[in-house]
Amino acid sequence: MAGWTPTLPPGDAPLYERLLDALRADIASGALADGARLPPQRDLAHRLGLGLGTVTRAYVEAEKAGLIQGHVGRGSFVRGPGGARPEPAANGPIDLARNIAPLAPAQARLSETLGRLRRRADLLDHLAYAPPAGLETQRRAAAAWLSRSAGLAGADWTRLVVCSGAQQALNLAFGAVARPGDTVLCESSTFYGVKALAEHAGYRLEGLPMDADGVLPDALDAAAARGTARVVALQPTLQNPTGRIMSAARRAEIVAVARARDLWLVEDDIYAVYAPGAPPPLAVLAPERTFYVSGASKSLAPGLRTGFLVTPPGEALDRVLRAVRALAYAPPNFGGLIATQWIEEGVADQIAAESVAEMAARMVLARQVLGTAIEAPASPSAPHVWLAMPELDAERVAGRALRGGVELTPPGAPIVAPGLETGVRICLGATAERGELERGLRVVADALIGADERSRATI
Repeated sequence: MAGWTPTLPPGDAPLYERLLDALRADIASGALADGARLPPQRDLAHRLGLGLGTVTRAYVEAEKAGLIQGHVGRGSFVRGPGGARPEPAANGPIDLARNIAPLAPAQARLSETLGRLRRRADLLDHLAYAPPAGLETQRRAAAAWLSRSAGLAGADWTRLVVCSGAQQALNLAFGAVARPGDTVLCESSTFYGVKALAEHAGYRLEGLPMDADGVLPDALDAAAARGTARVVALQPTLQNPTGRIMSAARRAEIVAVARARDLWLVEDDIYAVYAPGAPPPLAVLAPERTFYVSGASKSLAPGLRTGFLVTPPGEALDRVLRAVRALAYAPPNFGGLIATQWIEEGVADQIAAESVAEMAARMVLARQVLGTAIEAPASPSAPHVWLAMPELDAERVAGRALRGGVELTPPGAPIVAPGLETGVRICLGATAERGELERGLRVVADALIGADERSRATI
């Protein structure tokens, strides 16, 4: 029924869930018969006034639930209320959607580390509340780690706040300098966590055009000149999703605009360990106006949930600590304790080095399988690669990959300014073994075969 125009049920659920509910209800009532052809995703999105990504996600979830079945080149068809569910992969889809560090280096050391923690003189102190900024031992260790692993030369532990992950660090940074309704400038496609945070807190994101070097300084200057935005969120090193690294010259230009327009900078440097030799962070170039965000999740182990926020001098630290007291009272202690133990012993450097080496090996594999479809990686050990293409092609590739047993990040997830930077991000670290990664990459390569050749030529 190519003319199917559902009525979305009211409620607070996400639009894709409400569209999925409408599809399920029309199948159950017989309004959509078994074998009926659904409208093309772009047509239905236009008809309902929805984003293409919303409709695509609803179709993908419907196929996972066994309600419909997609056929490359033919479309999506109703399976009917009694239709057979698609056979899942033995262990679920291959995960190329989550950007996490390989776990083996940390797993190999955890048991011995837990044994050594028993001998720490300050172990029992971790059962009490920490100060709002975290325990001094953890703050000092984190500053030392950032200095040697991320190029944050002279990191000041007295302005460092231990957080429950880098996402909380971003939340605290934004909350210190922005209020609901304020505009936050960022890359045209950015880390989905920034989008989720903006939606939750009521900030308005404005995506800025980029090139291979990152955000364009002239675009930043123009956006700051025409509006009231005073905050810029950037990921200069291994930008998510594109994997690009901003050059030293571009960083200097961005800092010059920020100073001229009196902008606050929120720098997410979570992937710095995977880009040895990258230019110094913005926080080194402009410490007076940069909130620097990092953590242990991407470099050591995500389950530590230990993030770091280095604030600019002045009142910013007090504003952050007031928010910590109001929202969490104090940071958790034990994830940070393990990270501190590893940093103090040098084990963190060993884990990071092994993770970087593993990512480098996985990057070689990705380039062998996907070839020139990948935008040239800015670092040989980058944890993700970027396949630039129009959004519709990206949605089709993601859908085909899922039908082949591979989960990719929804292509619409990072987009802030439609039509500027779109494509498919492939994460290399989540699979336990390289063999599983290779199988997933080959499914993606097969999914790319059906992409529009004119868009492929622009990759």
